[in-house]
Amino acid sequence: MRKRSLLGGLLASVLVAGLPAAADAAVSPAKATVTATVTAGLSAGLTAPAGAKHHWGPVRSATGHSGHAAADVWITDFAAETFAVSGTLRDRDPHRDHCAYIRARFHYVGGGTGWAQPRSTCRPSGAFRMSSDGEITRVDVRVCVLDRGRRTTSSCHVDVIRAEDIANWPR
Repeated sequence: MRKRSLLGGLLASVLVAGLPAAADAAVSPAKATVTATVTAGLSAGLTAPAGAKHHWGPVRSATGHSGHAAADVWITDFAAETFAVSGTLRDRDPHRDHCAYIRARFHYVGGGTGWAQPRSTCRPSGAFRMSSDGEITRVDVRVCVLDRGRRTTSSCHVDVIRAEDIANWPR
């Protein structure tokens, strides 16, 4: 069974299981609230990497000549001693030597910056995780297209993520 079919079937069964709770909402509003919370937790847990708390969303490189790179980014709390950026990196460039590339630059509370080791994939999809060496105030997530033959990056896009940006999450 393909992964997509399995996830679709799982989602359908969760939705069908939630229908009786919706019908009982007039009788028991507390029961409907609990069921909705469990359903939301199940669907959120299917995609979140371990330890990630906030879904920043897609970060996509600038469009090049015919393709791009994309990353689905999840982050931990800024209050954590070690901040992590994780998720899925996707190569959307049809050229054989072009790959998806991601790198994070951490801005530390005490001052200074540091780059995480870059991650890349030439497959349609691959997981990544980058961690800081301490508490940070902001992280710059850079997604590019990597030309393996020339060992250069192009079509880069940077998303700046600050604690203020996610202060009221989840939404």
